[in-house]
Amino acid sequence: MAAAPTLAGEPDDHPGVRLSGETLMGLRHLARRGVSPATRTLAGLPGGIVTRRRGRGSEPDDVRLWSEGDDMRHIDRNATARTGTLHVRTHHDERDRAVVLLADFRPSMLFGTRRALRSVAAAEALVLLGWRIVGDGGRVGLVVGSAGEPAAVRPAGGERAMTAVTGALALAHSRALAAEGDDPPLDPLLTLAASLLPSGGHLVIASALDAPGPDFDRLLTVLAERLSIRLLLVSDAFERERPPGHYPFATADGHRGTIQGDPRGAEARTDERLAAYARRGIEGLRLDVEAGPEVYAPLMERLDAVL
Repeated sequence: MAAAPTLAGEPDDHPGVRLSGETLMGLRHLARRGVSPATRTLAGLPGGIVTRRRGRGSEPDDVRLWSEGDDMRHIDRNATARTGTLHVRTHHDERDRAVVLLADFRPSMLFGTRRALRSVAAAEALVLLGWRIVGDGGRVGLVVGSAGEPAAVRPAGGERAMTAVTGALALAHSRALAAEGDDPPLDPLLTLAASLLPSGGHLVIASALDAPGPDFDRLLTVLAERLSIRLLLVSDAFERERPPGHYPFATADGHRGTIQGDPRGAEARTDERLAAYARRGIEGLRLDVEAGPEVYAPLMERLDAVL
């Protein structure tokens, strides 16, 4: 596959093409804002109310009947065997959460038709989430995949951790823009991310999941047995809205080609894909590239509330 097209007619230093560590650091102020009633309903996660997080600490919180959407890993076997009905056990919130953010900067993510590249939108959302996590006392790490070698930052807390995460994102994105090659599979990134997390840790993946690899879904399901996994499915407006036809594009290295419009309804397919992952215990939301950080901030607050 040739290098992915970028924003038509935009210079390479456009803020929607390049990632700046300084800009990503500045998102901390936006990340701490509250959710407004107007934006609360934009979240793609189940439910309309943000509630107190249930953690996985050693102190039991309660045992209750299992309901649709509960994590199967929290089933209380004793209560279930005693009553013959599924019960789940929840625990007091753990403040020291370990979260790894997985950013997909492979060539297929270096594409965008409005506001920014898909890779930039993924980084913005992950950084907003990261600022919220460290603000609540959690630890944040990072794994970045591209056409070259992956980058990794071990989970740590505080502003120092986010300085490392934002700097690594900016550097990895710059290298991704300069690299050439096809999309490597995402499977090794999952393995690397899992190696940075203890059992019960949290993995948040921001990707369009183009060509994830033949073993991606199987490995994701296996890891979901010991990790809490959430998915940000990045979507460009052109993918969701393009009418049938052939569309020309050009890349920075001079490659030219065409993309064929798909009339089957990409937006519906994206929602179906999220629903399929949710049935396997991997909740997610659609991240629209054109929306921008102002919209991503309340969505990340909602996501933070269920990690």
